[in-house]
Amino acid sequence: MQITILDTTLRDGEQSPGVALRPADKPEIAKSLDRMGVNVIEAGFAITSPGEREGMRLVAKAGLRAEICGLARAEKSDIDETLETGIKCVHIFLATSDIHLRDKLRMTQEEVLQKADSAVAYAKSMGMKVEFSAEDATSTDTGFLKEVYRTAAMAGADRIDIPDTLGRATPKHMAHLIREMRSAVDLPISVHCHNDFGLAVANSIAAVEAGAQCVHVTVNGVGERAGNAALEEVVGILNHLKLDEEYSTSVDLKGVYEVSQLVSRLYGMPVQPNKAIVGANAFSHESGIHTHGIVNNPKTYQFVSPESFGRETTIVNGKHSGVHGVEATLRKYGINAPREELMAILDMIKRAGDDGRSVGDAEVVAMAMKVENGR
Repeated sequence: MQITILDTTLRDGEQSPGVALRPADKPEIAKSLDRMGVNVIEAGFAITSPGEREGMRLVAKAGLRAEICGLARAEKSDIDETLETGIKCVHIFLATSDIHLRDKLRMTQEEVLQKADSAVAYAKSMGMKVEFSAEDATSTDTGFLKEVYRTAAMAGADRIDIPDTLGRATPKHMAHLIREMRSAVDLPISVHCHNDFGLAVANSIAAVEAGAQCVHVTVNGVGERAGNAALEEVVGILNHLKLDEEYSTSVDLKGVYEVSQLVSRLYGMPVQPNKAIVGANAFSHESGIHTHGIVNNPKTYQFVSPESFGRETTIVNGKHSGVHGVEATLRKYGINAPREELMAILDMIKRAGDDGRSVGDAEVVAMAMKVENGR
C-alpha cells in the first residue's frame, strides 16, 4: 500500500519558535521536496502576513508536481486569502476538544458543527480541494469527534486529518482513534503528530498500520514546541522496514540530506549529531568492533545503506578505535601501512582520546608519516 506524504515544513515547521522564512525561501525548499517525490506540500498559513502570502504564491507558481495546499481556520477570510495565493487546496482546522471550546473558542459543540459545515461547504463552492482537521483531536470526546468528521464529510471534504496537537497520544491510542474514525467516515484519513513525548513517528506509523493513508511530516522533525514527525524517519520506516503489511511511499530519500541541510540553514536550527538518518553520526563508526564489521561488510552495522539517504559511511578515529578503522582511513589516502605501524598509530590515537581529543583524518595521516619516518 502506498502512503501519501504531506510535508508541512513550510507551515508547521516555520511555526518553530524564532523561525521566519523570507518569501523566496519557500519555493527553494518546496522544489527540493518536489524533486524527492513528496505528494503534498503545505506552503503556509495565508492569513499570517503579506510576506507569507507572497511565499505561498511563489510556491504555487513554481510548476511543481506535488499538490500544494495552504492552512486556514474555519473562516471565510482565511479561505479567501488562501485562494488568492493561487493555491487550490485548503487545509481547514477547527478545535474540537472541551478545553478548546470552553477556554479558547467559547463555542458550543453545536456551534462547532455548524462552523465546520459552513467552512468546508464554502471552500468547496470556490472549487477548492479540502482537508479538514479537528484540532486537538486526541483530546476530543470520540463520539463528538465522529460527529465533526461526518459533518465535514457531508459538506464535501475530500479527506480528514486527525492531529495529535499536544503530542499526548500513544501508538495504541492513535491506532484506536484511526479505527474509530474509519468506522464513521468513508474518506481518506491523514494523521498529524507532534513530538512532545518523542512519539510523533511511532504514532504516525501506528496510524498507518490502523488504516491512515496519509502522514503529515516535516524535514528534521521541525515544528512547534518539540516538533513534528520527521519526514526522513517516517519515509525511511515505510520504505525500508518490514511492518505487518507492505507499505511504500513515492518519496526517494536520496535527496533528504541535502534538504535537511537546507532547512537547518534557513531555519537556524542545527541538526543534533545523533539524529536518525540526517544527523552527522547516523552513519559514522568509531568502535573497533563496529569498524571491523563495517570494513568487511557494511550490513553488519548498517541495516540500510547510507547511499539510500544521500549519505556515506564515515569511520571516525578516537579512543574506541581498532586497527581495522585506522587501516581503512589510511587506505582512503593511498597509504598501506604494515600492521606494526598501524598498531603504533592506533596507540597514538588512543592516547589522544584519553586526553579528551578527537582525531581527524589529517592527523591520522600525519601520525602515519611520523611513524614511517621513525622506522
